[in-house]
Parts: sequence; structure tokens; C-alpha cells
Amino acid sequence: MEFADRITRVEPSATLAVSNLAKELEADGKDVVDLSVGEPDFDTPANIVEASETSLERGDTGYAPSNGVPELREAIAAKLQDDGLGYEAGNVIVTPGAKQALFETFQTVVDEGDEVVLLDPAWVSYEAMAKMAGGDLTRVDLAGHGFQLEPALDDLADAVSDETTLLVVNSPNNPTGAVYSREAMEGVRDLAVEHDVTVISDEIYQHINYGAEHVSLAGLDGMYERTVTINGFSKAYSMTGWRLGYLAAPDDIVDEAGKIQSHSVSSATHFVQYAGVEALENTDTAVEEMVEAFSERREFLLDLLAEHGVEPATPDGAFYMMLPVDNDDQSWCTNALEDAHVATVPGSAFGAPGFARVSYANSKQRLAEAVERLDAEGYL
Repeated sequence: MEFADRITRVEPSATLAVSNLAKELEADGKDVVDLSVGEPDFDTPANIVEASETSLERGDTGYAPSNGVPELREAIAAKLQDDGLGYEAGNVIVTPGAKQALFETFQTVVDEGDEVVLLDPAWVSYEAMAKMAGGDLTRVDLAGHGFQLEPALDDLADAVSDETTLLVVNSPNNPTGAVYSREAMEGVRDLAVEHDVTVISDEIYQHINYGAEHVSLAGLDGMYERTVTINGFSKAYSMTGWRLGYLAAPDDIVDEAGKIQSHSVSSATHFVQYAGVEALENTDTAVEEMVEAFSERREFLLDLLAEHGVEPATPDGAFYMMLPVDNDDQSWCTNALEDAHVATVPGSAFGAPGFARVSYANSKQRLAEAVERLDAEGYL
């Protein structure tokens, strides 16, 4: 059978490949410390669960409005306005996960042969989404700058031109945990305005921040009309399986992206959207407690690694760090999983060869066990 070009352009997710191998080992009775997963290890806060149950009992089990129930779109707009962004409820599309919001944006903005600029290391699905939309990739490497954007602005300026259609910015960043400075974001703004470039600002890890200033691109002068802000509920509210996210954008982008939503997923799950309202309005304390736990684990893991002479760049947000490993990071990760039974993700999957992404969304006990195993098997 012949397949469409759009699907043959992309490879399966590297994170899923690691997960599959880990599951095979576990099926054989091996105890695997999984540091590959990109999700919090906390239960969804009880008040959010109760809100969904109330919605179910109320009978919210039919089709929802395609762009989202009014209550949630209004709550999202209020949240964004508190962040200093000028979005109204009509500028919001509620999606089944932030990944769907990203997919719709790529499909709306990128055409065959259009240039898409990524900042490496970059989350694995950006490349796949760009290729499925027919885009051509230009990549800017931040690894040599401690994964920070500000010192790489000259490199970005060399990459962005009048031929650039889309630039993707993710801060706090997956896989590095870097939070880009205001100066970096203003540099992005200057280039985007100069070359009339649309920018995706992926802010899914916004609330998992350890003290760095969070700058939303759409709040900078000249950026509202050219920015698509992506966010969601999976990370901050420990709602990965609920599949709830959103995009916020100017009217014309919402009108066009809404077509994709209506002809593909129809809408986000109806009763889950009322859980989203509860998350935004009444869950700050639970989020703060989870972020504090991530912060403690970050320091714990950094100290453990330092004892073995390993000093990764300190992440300012999210719950990942990039562990420097052999140049052949693919083999390192595979062998570390098979020998030490510790699962990580090859940095090359994110455009950062020579590193492995580790997630510290795990208990201190398991983090310590992972470091001990890696050291015992000669991987540190």
C-alpha cells in the first residue's frame, strides 16, 4: 500500500519507543525506574474530580460547542487577561489537549514549503507537526548557550527572515526546563515584527516555575496580532489523561483553526471542560504544593548528580533536566534501560545529541535509586 507523503515524512515518537521498551522489561519482571515520562506523578486535585462528577450528574454528556463551553472560554480569557494578555472569550478554542491546539495551529498557518523555525532542543512533536503540514525546518541550537535563548539571539536573527512563516517558542521549555528571559522574548518580538512572522508561544509549563520571570509573548508590543498562545491543564493541574488544552489567538486565526476543530475532534469532552473551570478558579493552593515538591526534587537530583561529578544545566521550570551523556545518546539511553533499568529519553529526539532527558516527576526514593543504578552500571 502507498501512504500519503505527509505521514511518511515523520518518525514514530522517540518517547513512546522508550516507553515500549520499558514496558517489555517490566513484563519480564524487571523493576524499571521510569524517568522518561512527561507527566506529573500526583493525582488530579479532588476538587477538579468533583467538578467533573457534578457535570456528569447534571447530564453534560452530549456534544459541547465546538470551540468550548462559554464558561470555560470565559474563565480562560480571564486567566489570560490576568497575565496581561488582551484575549476575550471569542479568541479561545478549547481543545482535547494542548497537543491538539498545536496541531490545529500548524495546520492553519503552515503551507507546503513554508519555513518553520525551531529552537533546539525542541519538543519532539513540533518537528512532526511541521512536516505533516508540509513545512521545511530551520533549527537554532541553544545547547552551546546553556539552553538559554538570550545569548543565541544573533543565531536566531541569522535564521529568521522574510521567508519565515512560523517560529515556535516554548518557555518553560521541554526538554531543558529553561525559562527564557524578558530580553530574549523582546528579541523574538523584534524579529517577528521586522519579518512579519507568526509565533507560537507554547506555555504549557507556565505554572511549573521556580522563580524565573514568565514572559508571555502576546503581551509584548506588536505581538498580540501575530502570536498564538498555547496552554492547557495537563501539567500544572496533573490532568494529563483528561485531555484538555486551548489556544488563544486573534479572530482570524480562531476562525480558521475552528474549521479544523469542527471537522476533526468536534470538541473537547463536555464534562471535562467544567473540570477545567474548577481548575482555573479554585486550585491555586494545590498547584503551589505540587510545584514546591518538584522544586525540592530538582534540588535533590542536582545534588545527587553533583556527588558523581555530573553537573547538568539547572532548570528554572518544568520538571526535566538534560543529562550530558555519550555522543551516541541513543545507545546510551537504550543500554542504560537494559543494564540499569532506568528509562530516559535520547536528547537527539529533541535535536540535542549528547544528552538524555530525565524527568524528576518521581519520588526522591526512586530518583536516588535511579542515580545509584546508573552509577553502579558505569553510566555516570
